[in-house]
Amino acid sequence: MIKMAVMGFGVVGSGTVELFYKNRQKIEKSAGSELDIKYILDIRKFPDSPFADKIIDNVDLIVNDDEVKVVAETMGGVEPAYTFTKRCLENGKSVVTSNKELVAEKGAELLELARQKNVNYFFEASVGGAIPIIRPLHRCLAANDITEVYGILNGTTNFILTRMFEDGMAFEDALALAQKLGYAEKDPTADVEGHDACRKICILASLVFGKHVYPKYVSAKGISSISKEDVEAAAALGCQIKLIGCVKRLEDGKIIPFVSPMLVPDSNPISSVSDVFNAVTVISDGADRSMFYGRGAGKLPTASAVVADMIEAAKHDRTVFSQHWEDSENGDFIADFDAYECKMMVRSNGGVQVLERAVIAEHNETVEAMKADGAEIYSAIPVLE
Repeated sequence: MIKMAVMGFGVVGSGTVELFYKNRQKIEKSAGSELDIKYILDIRKFPDSPFADKIIDNVDLIVNDDEVKVVAETMGGVEPAYTFTKRCLENGKSVVTSNKELVAEKGAELLELARQKNVNYFFEASVGGAIPIIRPLHRCLAANDITEVYGILNGTTNFILTRMFEDGMAFEDALALAQKLGYAEKDPTADVEGHDACRKICILASLVFGKHVYPKYVSAKGISSISKEDVEAAAALGCQIKLIGCVKRLEDGKIIPFVSPMLVPDSNPISSVSDVFNAVTVISDGADRSMFYGRGAGKLPTASAVVADMIEAAKHDRTVFSQHWEDSENGDFIADFDAYECKMMVRSNGGVQVLERAVIAEHNETVEAMKADGAEIYSAIPVLE
């Protein structure tokens, strides 16, 4: 029997334990081995939980127990998750995680440590919740040269933009509704300012292009400045506004990773992805366009991906080398967002116009020229093509 542990008993952690025991028989069949969760780490007490006898508050019990072979980290944040994960890997335990902040900041180091110890560091749940995207990128699409990945990577902002589009709500009202329904945190900054989507596109970019893309190198703009008038103008052009995370390889080999509100034409399937759902499109030479769609967050959807990684970790007695990337000392392989080529919708006191295809830098120069001529610019939003 393979013993496992879960670090963090919050929304995702409790969902992971719940789903494991709910579907234990099927999970063990998939893993080809008997499995059990021996420990659940949390500083809080849960006396009424059916798993109260498994809850501990000392990570040493997990790190030093040779029976524990697989650990699920669902704590969130960089510390103490980083320290705990590192100690588990050093002691020969595979770790799976839903922690996008940790993977985005420390992924290269932790993957290399896992390789050195001949174990695995899996993170399917860190991007897209229940959507399988990490494994398809390095396995199912392994024969392809991938040139671009883009999509809706944050369910909270997509819910807000959906309500603005379908119900004509102002941003502030849509955000308040998202908070009321539990889709947005009391402090929604990470979502609405694009930080969450930035971490996710960093992970996807690192995996696809093989070098660690740190968040500090990525241009990230959220949706807090998007107005009801912007949404209406986009609709009149046959588009919807979505918060898009994207990474694209240029002809010179550099990549452009960014997060930005963008106009998505109704002809693009991404435009119809609504509410808290996410979708990721992968462009490659063999498969052409592949789209992955599903619930991007939530207790059981995210737990689904965590448990799947636990099964994967239990099945392997060696490192899966395809899920790996190198560390990067600087961002010299990353092009500035100003080099991204697209059209742009500009809304001003003179009306709405679409600037023709050019790089963002040239569009910005045009907008500045319009201001110099006395135009009042309300918004300038790039168009996804």
